[in-house]
Amino acid sequence: MTSTRSPSTVTAIQLRWVLALTSTAYFMVILDTGALFTALPRMQRDLHAGLASLQWTVNSYGIAFAAGVITAAALGDRLGRRRVFNLGLALFTLASAACALAPNAAGLVVARTVQGIGAAAVLPLSLTILTTAFPPQRRGMIVGIYGGLAGLAVASGPIVGGVVTEGLDWRWIFWLNVPIGLVATTLATRLLPESHGAPERLDLAGVALVTAGVVALVWALVRANDVGWSSAEIISTLVAGCALLLALVRWEQRVREPMLPLRMFRSRAFAVGNLTTFLMSGATFAAAFLITQEFQFARGYSPVPTGLRLLPFFGTPMLVSPIAGALSDRIGRRPIMVTGLALQALGFAWVAERGSLHTSWVELVVALLVAGIGVSMALPTVPTAVLSSVAEIEMGKASGINYMAQRFGAVFAIAIAIAVFSTHGNLSDPAAVTAGFRPALWSCVLFATLAALTSVAISARPSRASDTTYAADVLVAA
Repeated sequence: MTSTRSPSTVTAIQLRWVLALTSTAYFMVILDTGALFTALPRMQRDLHAGLASLQWTVNSYGIAFAAGVITAAALGDRLGRRRVFNLGLALFTLASAACALAPNAAGLVVARTVQGIGAAAVLPLSLTILTTAFPPQRRGMIVGIYGGLAGLAVASGPIVGGVVTEGLDWRWIFWLNVPIGLVATTLATRLLPESHGAPERLDLAGVALVTAGVVALVWALVRANDVGWSSAEIISTLVAGCALLLALVRWEQRVREPMLPLRMFRSRAFAVGNLTTFLMSGATFAAAFLITQEFQFARGYSPVPTGLRLLPFFGTPMLVSPIAGALSDRIGRRPIMVTGLALQALGFAWVAERGSLHTSWVELVVALLVAGIGVSMALPTVPTAVLSSVAEIEMGKASGINYMAQRFGAVFAIAIAIAVFSTHGNLSDPAAVTAGFRPALWSCVLFATLAALTSVAISARPSRASDTTYAADVLVAA
């Protein structure tokens, strides 16, 4: 028998603590990611790492996160969401200290992998704890506030990363997480309400298949330009990755308690919403990775000026997301998300078309502002559409799947963007950097455009027939 705390049993003061603590945890994790982007060139120099190693400091985190997020959500449903959230927060804090102490690129990649596992518990469970604490009619506004507060971390991340990297050392980016994590873990243990979902067995075989399949595909994308797309290594790795993912689908169809319940994808809002998340996240993360390198390697800006120039792009969620979330509760989610994702594609296309060394940085910042406003409109509306399409008892798993789609999108888009970059340019001189940057950014435009197109198909609310079918599936599964 399962229990989920009803919003009516949570006091107003507790609701404020739920919003504050889940947003603080989200703040810490997102701040770490944003700050890391501006520090990457300095990390590459200090650790004597190549572009591939630099990429793996980002992708190792993303793969660990994506592979562990469903298991973390399942553990939260079984053992208690607050308990697993706190364990993930503690692990993220310890791994941050390990990142700061890493002696070389390999050590940093290992520590980032562990950090990703911790984040896999923190991010989805923070959203699940938040959405189950508040009533459905307030979720759009609350998720918007949550995204807006997290937007402060997104906005300040590049600047904090720049200031810390120039004033102290890039390792202090990770040390900053330690006191925040310790305080947040202590308070969350005492003040967050506990809730449970459907207690299911862990689908460890599913976790292994999805992890191995994604690692194989990303490895092929990273290595292809070095050893050749037609080499035996790349062809065999691509075939192995596809075979593992196909085996995952077959396994999930047969196992009694799957990691990815395929019945959930019968809901159009859920299936298309997660595809949109994959594409939107891929465009955003890959573009941020590329633009940071362009500003520092090609234009010669140090980390602080780079962070300041990226502020219009990273800072818009803090202002736009709460408004977009509240407005979506009144007029519907689809017009907000479709318009936002179209603006994201337009802004990135502007940068890709005009991103030469002869173009003023002011123009590029204006284009990034357009893209930032667009993605800020989609940030609260797309996940809300996904979570609103499932029964409350399965929100934990739905949140985990949505975060998995987000991180896998980032991993694949960064790998594809770097492959395109390496085909057309390199880091040897400013002209060579820009030569690779522009076509690579067009791949981000493609991801953003596809996200805008798929978001059109997200139904505003499930039809009565689909509601009945899905409810029956949930009852059978329970």
